[in-house]
Amino acid sequence: MAKSSLQTAPDSTALVTRVKNIFQESILTTRNCMEVLAPFIAQAAGHMIQALLSDRKILVCGNGGSAADAQHFSAELLNRFERERPGLPCISLTTDTSTITSIGNDYHFDDIFSKQLRALGQTGDVLLGITTSGNSRNVIRAVEAAHERGIVCVALNGREGGEMSSVLSGNDVNICVPGSSTARIQEVHGIVIHCLCDLIDYQLLGQG
Repeated sequence: MAKSSLQTAPDSTALVTRVKNIFQESILTTRNCMEVLAPFIAQAAGHMIQALLSDRKILVCGNGGSAADAQHFSAELLNRFERERPGLPCISLTTDTSTITSIGNDYHFDDIFSKQLRALGQTGDVLLGITTSGNSRNVIRAVEAAHERGIVCVALNGREGGEMSSVLSGNDVNICVPGSSTARIQEVHGIVIHCLCDLIDYQLLGQG
């Protein structure tokens, strides 16, 4: 960064205006998605609830910020969301660095989730694959591996849906957030994750 830019005092008014614009964009994106996505979120939650009631589990994967979202969702189920309850079986495939780096080194980064899924996944489980672009190869390969195991897939997707939209099939659910901003898509993904957690608790625990 140039020395002159380091010496430039921030324009607090411009920064405040920019923050407000970001809030407005986020609100607009969320409002525009609500009616479109609500039925898909409910359908996805239904698959997850059925898996949990059948003593199966949910597996989750994603890259970067989506990896953080995968771990967020897993933590809400394994620990608790907003109400006390026993932990629910959920595995984030993004957390075992030894396994991930081993697969990436010996095979390919595209395989880091699919190889785990083939080892851990069972018929009746649900895979939640998170990708803001719809084109994350390792998430797409995880979906393909899930289909081999008879596992229903939920894609937490974005933009135009990318290649992910073409590999989903059967009872799979595509929760696709339209828009061009990765940040806005990720913000809606966060709301979707909380909706899924809430619907799971609502069905298992009743009105709270």
